[in-house]
Amino acid sequence: MALKEKYLSSENLRSEAFHMMEELLQDMKPIREWRADISSTVLLVIDLQRFFLEPENHAFIPSAEAILGNIRQLAGFFRKHGRPVIFTRHLNDDDNAGSMAYWWSELIRENTRESELIGDIKQEGDIVVIKSQFDAFHNTDLQDILLSRNVVYPVICGVMTNLCCETTIRSAFVRGFRPVMPIDATAANNREYHLATFRNLCYGFMPLLTTAEVIQTSQ
Repeated sequence: MALKEKYLSSENLRSEAFHMMEELLQDMKPIREWRADISSTVLLVIDLQRFFLEPENHAFIPSAEAILGNIRQLAGFFRKHGRPVIFTRHLNDDDNAGSMAYWWSELIRENTRESELIGDIKQEGDIVVIKSQFDAFHNTDLQDILLSRNVVYPVICGVMTNLCCETTIRSAFVRGFRPVMPIDATAANNREYHLATFRNLCYGFMPLLTTAEVIQTSQ
């Protein structure tokens, strides 16, 4: 297995999402239907920072650029319906890093180029949550933000599929939310990691959906 591979591209995203779903559905238990009232949803975009999106950084995810179009589509849909779009930024210092410092050779520090959100992905009115661990709920006000806006169905996307996104999905579920993560709006370092996350999460935490299906079922 290649540690890093470009398994998603703008050209193959739709077909590859179809093939991954087809592969997952072969041995998956029946999936509960996910049909959300738009008034109870929120879009949570995980860690679209230069650290993960720019090739010169060692944490660069080769497939991440391919999912940006779908994330922008989701963000536009949520903004159009007056629902919150929340971005997380992962930042560490020596006090809050905890096991992140033990496990990783480099931390994302505040006031560095690598820590910035990419391009024009965030717009005026969007919310930014600063986190220090894989779990976007850990030591943040994310849960209060969601509860104050009557959120039941958080839609989670971004990077990495198998680290911050997966951990946040699990945390959302045990807090009583009903999360979903479109298979074509998140990216990992390789296809195997991506599929492993969805194989686990779709067994006990969320249904298996594409970006288009999330939009269609949230009208």
